[in-house]
Amino acid sequence: MEKSTLIGIILGVAAVTIGMVLKGASLTALINPAAFMIIIVGTAASLLNAFPMEQIKAFPQLMKRIFKGQELMPKQDLLTFFVELSQTARREGLLALEGRVADVKDPFLRNGLMMVVDGMDADFVSDVLEAEIIAMEERHRSGALIFSQAGMYAPTLGVLGAVIGLVAALGNLEDIEALGHSIAAAFIATLLGIFTGYVMWHPFANKLKMLSKEEVELRKMMIEGILSLQAGDSPVAIESKLQVFIPQSRRKSTRDRDQEG
Repeated sequence: MEKSTLIGIILGVAAVTIGMVLKGASLTALINPAAFMIIIVGTAASLLNAFPMEQIKAFPQLMKRIFKGQELMPKQDLLTFFVELSQTARREGLLALEGRVADVKDPFLRNGLMMVVDGMDADFVSDVLEAEIIAMEERHRSGALIFSQAGMYAPTLGVLGAVIGLVAALGNLEDIEALGHSIAAAFIATLLGIFTGYVMWHPFANKLKMLSKEEVELRKMMIEGILSLQAGDSPVAIESKLQVFIPQSRRKSTRDRDQEG
């Protein structure tokens, strides 16, 4: 569960509602079906006009990633895994890794290791895996773009909603009190548009970019480990190379782990 997303939305809603109370505005003003219709349905319509249906179909999966997060292999565990593979390969050869490779759950890692076990050229292995990363980054970029575009459309639709509300309000100038309530209600669409745009859609796009960056870094670490394994580097050399991908404060050598064990 990506707790920061849920906490962020709760804090955002609390900031608006408590702020309205402190300013003396009535929370019942938020009960405005027309404003929700204009912002939510209008934003959905804009996205459908802006993106092919094939990309729109990924929206539920993207929302799931935003709220659930992504399950990636910890970098320290990946480092340990490559050190163990290196130790096995030096004792028994690369072909001895085939059994362990078949149990690897990550398709990217499993594919790369299988190419090494099959004796494919290092440049070929590197090119294939790098191409996979590029394709993955493009898919992630397209997904984040959906949310960043929604963040642009929603506030503008909020202005449209306010204009529609004002047109309706100014159509009846006889009742001054009702006119005041109508004008206040007209700006609820603007409030919702700005809120969804800058508290949800734009931040969601940024979170997807950060998650993508984290996954790309892990994939590059995998490539480094795979190519080092193929080159016959020693376990110590592989550990030194892969430590670079782990923040200094979180690094732990295999010797340290052995002592803890």
